[in-house]
Amino acid sequence: MNTPTLRASALPVPLQDVFGPASASLAQTQSVWVEVEDGAGNIGYGEACPRDYLTRESLSGALAYIQGAAGEWCARIRDLDSLREWVTAHGEVIDAHPAAWSAVELAMLDLFARRAGVSVESLLGLPRLAGVYTYTAALGDGSSATFEAALARYVAAGFTEYKIRLGGRGAHDRAKVAALRAAGIAPECVRADASHLFRNARDAVRYLDRLDYPFAALEEPVPARDLDGLAAVARACDCAIVLDPRRARAPSVDLVRGVEWIVHLRVATHGGILRCMDLAASAAAEGQGVIVGAQVGETSLLSRAALTVAHSCRPHLKGQEGAFGLHLLARDTVSGSLTFGASGRLDARAVPQGPGFGFVRVVRPSPL
Repeated sequence: MNTPTLRASALPVPLQDVFGPASASLAQTQSVWVEVEDGAGNIGYGEACPRDYLTRESLSGALAYIQGAAGEWCARIRDLDSLREWVTAHGEVIDAHPAAWSAVELAMLDLFARRAGVSVESLLGLPRLAGVYTYTAALGDGSSATFEAALARYVAAGFTEYKIRLGGRGAHDRAKVAALRAAGIAPECVRADASHLFRNARDAVRYLDRLDYPFAALEEPVPARDLDGLAAVARACDCAIVLDPRRARAPSVDLVRGVEWIVHLRVATHGGILRCMDLAASAAAEGQGVIVGAQVGETSLLSRAALTVAHSCRPHLKGQEGAFGLHLLARDTVSGSLTFGASGRLDARAVPQGPGFGFVRVVRPSPL
């Protein structure tokens, strides 16, 4: 078997402001694009979004890491088994470069599945994608006018699940929940991203009481390692708590019994599909739900990878983000752009059915 070759490039992703959660001033984001070719005409594609605030990676650093390790990967990783072995043996390395590695892993999985003539799900021992996936309307912390305009578009499109970002400015956040009420959106359909806004549970509960809006779930209102504080907020506000498993130790049995915990996973920030599937399985075993998230500027390739993770934990899925496709991107990188439709729904029958992730690349990224 020929030794594969690996190429990595910067991928500028131009944005348009249609449904997106990003600020309207954000013109484009940068991603990493990886191609792995086996010499027999099979090419696997991978993508990731290194973000300093999420993964402590820069675009240039991610590319440099991939360049430096490409030779080792191509020599040692030849199939799914050797890929799993590398992931198991290099947890700390992946923790340091989660986005960069996830792009490589996606390309490897795509290549191995294409070579076998099967889907990535089949390669991983999962059943075929089926059914309808419902995506969450994501509303950022922009101006009140921006928030209300985006909310109106989501309502007109028939969305049933919403996520808002709290900014910690009382009047501004109260205006957001007033807009939700005016739109007739039930609180049980809304979760709030309050990531680390408050130093402790007392401050969080006091602020949330003033909002007077019973969110279904809150994402890390206090630091993720303060599990007692998170549990106190959950009980005081009668809501679930969404956690990033990278930043929190597994909750104790008592906390799990007393609070609904939901694990928030992103392929490009948690080190790829294999690790996300393992984290989702562990969460399910502990009785926790799973949200499969996304990052601003993902193309359809990452949306497709996230579907694999969501599919693997479907009975425990509490929410799904992403699939903005051409609602947010000025152009996509692949044929068959995955874009949610009416009511935020994406039918699995709309997913490309070819081997691997099923896509054909249509836009060449910028060279290194």
